[in-house]
Amino acid sequence: MKEIEIFTDGACSGNPGSGGYGVILRYKETSKELWGGEPETTNNRMELTAVITGLSALKEPCSVKLYSDSKYIIDAVTKGWARKWQANGWVKGDKKPALNSDLWEKLLALLEIHRVEFIWVKGHAGHPENERCDELAVMGSRKFKK
Repeated sequence: MKEIEIFTDGACSGNPGSGGYGVILRYKETSKELWGGEPETTNNRMELTAVITGLSALKEPCSVKLYSDSKYIIDAVTKGWARKWQANGWVKGDKKPALNSDLWEKLLALLEIHRVEFIWVKGHAGHPENERCDELAVMGSRKFKK
């Protein structure tokens, strides 16, 4: 299995508002940047979109170290919350609907293909790849700013 590093970030101007995402894929010495955005979205949707975009770009099952500053994503995956929401028909333990179920479905399906280790990084703290992903995400967000 190829060992890949993926760095992700999402941004939103207003929440909801225009949003963007940024991704860096790294395999050995080769890196690739991906970015995009949406006119009306939330920060959490852009964080999820970044992770989905990164994993979807892989052409075969890979061993992935995925770096994100989103506790929302990392906790939901590593603590098993997202799988519980899915098993309960996208209803959380407090009986409220789990948000972003469409994106969680996509992410959980990708996690069946790839072996992913989620690693939290502190955002806006000088982590070079996280800072670059933030720049890409803001660029994506600005594309749709009214």
